[in-house]
Amino acid sequence: MKLLDISEVSKQTGVAASAIRHYEEKGLITSLGRRGLKRLFNAEVLDQLALITLGKTAGFALDDIGKMFGPDGRPALSRSSLHLKADDLDRQIDRLSALRDMIRHVADCPAPTHMECPKFQQLIRISNRRKRGREEKKRVPERNNP
Repeated sequence: MKLLDISEVSKQTGVAASAIRHYEEKGLITSLGRRGLKRLFNAEVLDQLALITLGKTAGFALDDIGKMFGPDGRPALSRSSLHLKADDLDRQIDRLSALRDMIRHVADCPAPTHMECPKFQQLIRISNRRKRGREEKKRVPERNNP
């Protein structure tokens, strides 16, 4: 079995060595030893890092990504959590698509100014509601503390 040092792993995966060390500290991957000061990994780490990168791109937290590996370090994906994440991504896509369409309208709106554009005013109202909603969520725990 050929071992890869951290610089080889980084070069092959495009993942920074600092991120590889961080993933090891979090228990997502395991090095097998060292050659001088460089950590050594087996070739399976390439697939593990690909899964970590994919999970991060999909919006999973590192702790959730860690649960995607079985005790042997091989992928052990929860189908239900994948379905939940796919549903969440669908909602994000819908929101972002609506926002994109609104921004395109505002960019091309024939109104004399943006403030006279009804779609722009709607965009401002939506943004303010979301901001107030986030602020409310932050304050709720404070109210519950004695």
